[in-house]
Amino acid sequence: MTNDERVRTPARRKSDLLARLERETDIWVATADAHGVPCLVPLWFVWHEESFWLCTRGTNPTGRNLRDGGRTRLALGHTRDVVLVDGEARAFGAGEVPVAAADAFTAKTGWDPRADSPAYVFFQVRPVAVQAWHEVPELRGRHLMRDGAWIV
Repeated sequence: MTNDERVRTPARRKSDLLARLERETDIWVATADAHGVPCLVPLWFVWHEESFWLCTRGTNPTGRNLRDGGRTRLALGHTRDVVLVDGEARAFGAGEVPVAAADAFTAKTGWDPRADSPAYVFFQVRPVAVQAWHEVPELRGRHLMRDGAWIV
């Protein structure tokens, strides 16, 4: 098989990505504080109504950075099968989170933070940019979303 035969079309990449968002449970969440100190942690997520929904304590570094900075980079996969998402984050307390989003999170993860502790905060991450590629042959055409709109 040649490199050209392994390269997925943009439509196939988007389809593969959306399927992956349904089956995977963990995502890497990168944030930074006001001083630029980075933080990288894995969190459970659900893809619901064109947004990622995450949950963590509002007082830990990731929670504070998402709430205060409002931006994040999410990552799936290993170095040969990459998905990078730049997104804008919005915080929701347990009583504010849309019920459908919290229920989707609970159904996927088996954990309902609303019943756990008031310290947990839900975060909606709306993607602004999405890239996906398998190794070097797919670097060209890796951008699937720009400025919050799918380009494929």
